[in-house]
Amino acid sequence: MSAEFTTEKLDAFFRGFLEIENFASSDSSLNGVQVDNDGSGIRKIAFAVDAAMETFEHAASINAGMIFVHHGLFWGAPLRVAGGVRRRIKYLLDHNICLYAVHLPLDQHPKFGNNATLAEILGLENIEPFGAYSGRKIGYKGTFPKPVTIDEAAEKINFMGRAGQGILPFGKRENKSAAVVSGGAADIARQAIEEGVDIFITGESSHSVYHECLEGKLNMIAGGHYNTEVRGARAVMCHCEKELGIETEFIDIPTGL
Repeated sequence: MSAEFTTEKLDAFFRGFLEIENFASSDSSLNGVQVDNDGSGIRKIAFAVDAAMETFEHAASINAGMIFVHHGLFWGAPLRVAGGVRRRIKYLLDHNICLYAVHLPLDQHPKFGNNATLAEILGLENIEPFGAYSGRKIGYKGTFPKPVTIDEAAEKINFMGRAGQGILPFGKRENKSAAVVSGGAADIARQAIEEGVDIFITGESSHSVYHECLEGKLNMIAGGHYNTEVRGARAVMCHCEKELGIETEFIDIPTGL
């Protein structure tokens, strides 16, 4: 049986390595505790990508006292507590579940982040920060030990065999470098072109960068928003198990997007 942790102690633990405070001025997400519980001890944490009702219902069914997500409920603007927002908050309160969200700090983290874990499974070497967003570089770029095709790179990042959104094969056949910025970061393709990267990998594609990639001879992979942002939460989950000995479970709810 795992020990009990309060939300205050778990918040301190997450803030101790996720650099949440450093993103206070650049991240519109309300990182940290978004909905607290009544102060009860937590024996189990559920991890997921999205703060959706389906996630909440699954967490309640496994008796999780906290849900750690990448996409929370609040994004820098006041929300009316009505409709779907009210239903979600009420469900968390009724089931005494704490909601904890970490957005850009989880994208950027050099070990547990979405982009660092993608760079690792791609086998990149000579890794360095890449992808300026709101004044911070949240992604990573590096070189392959040996050249790969764009299809080989796409196959590496498929999560559990799930295909991504698409490929723009406008560059080299044999690629020596890649850059990764997960989620909805298609516009950062322009930075990849400027820095001479062979393959740019993100979650979602965009009509607005199609011709820029074509003219800039850049290979781009849209691996899927969910697919490119599922590994960070899983990495943090494993870290929690190791460091805290708390019971955890990952709630996998792919959107196909």
